[in-house]
Amino acid sequence: MAEREKRRKVTVRSLRKMKHSGEKIAVLTAYDAGFAELLDRAGIDVLLVGDTLGMVVQGQSTTLPVDIADMIYHTRCVSRVARHALVIADMPFISYASTAQALGNAARLVREGGAHMVKMEGGAIAVEAVAHIVAHGIPVCGHLGLQPQSVHKLGGYSVQGRQQAAAGKIRADAMALQEAGIDMLVLECLPQTLAREITSLVDVPVIGIGAGGGCDGQVLVLYDMLGITAGRTMTFVRNFMPGSESIEAAVREYVTAVKNGTFPGPEHSFD
Repeated sequence: MAEREKRRKVTVRSLRKMKHSGEKIAVLTAYDAGFAELLDRAGIDVLLVGDTLGMVVQGQSTTLPVDIADMIYHTRCVSRVARHALVIADMPFISYASTAQALGNAARLVREGGAHMVKMEGGAIAVEAVAHIVAHGIPVCGHLGLQPQSVHKLGGYSVQGRQQAAAGKIRADAMALQEAGIDMLVLECLPQTLAREITSLVDVPVIGIGAGGGCDGQVLVLYDMLGITAGRTMTFVRNFMPGSESIEAAVREYVTAVKNGTFPGPEHSFD
């Protein structure tokens, strides 16, 4: 308990300092108070209340059925107990189709859910909504590469940005989002060289998932890193439970592996 009391609250400002000092940022998803309190105690820097709750909590086949009421409820559960970690809440599918809708839903996630930041998928198409939310004082995390809310358009879950034109668009989208005012960026399922390049191009912290070790930090779905996800997991996932005496010990091992750069390894990355 004393160790936890000494730790300072993670903020947008401290995350940017971590990027520029070279300290890796450890992120995990959380959907309820019990796990959130454990993750916070174990040293996680950022708790992401992801719309992945649709799949791992609700049993849906995609994230698309999750709505704003779901996100507010689960974000509230997490934010109530997060004493150290910064809390990010996903903006669910079609919850930011217009600037007015985007601001209204982002405000609800902050006011009713207790989020410190909201996350939005999309590049150029999301820039106007991002700028509008940021202008009203709400931090935004962008999300490029594989975008689960566009799974039907993409034709499934696969690595993005392998072709030159696609890579160029992702780079341009990253710069456009930075110009719009994002405070963080998630890159999902990208070739590690492209992710490393984007990480060096932007001033904001870049969190990778299936994007190699060159990002400023890493995120995994909690259920995946504990090995309790039903069915097949993506190749970038590592199960930290084998050899761990408890869930908290596994989470601490994850934090250590992210911080010292041993996760992700080559086997968790794409070329």
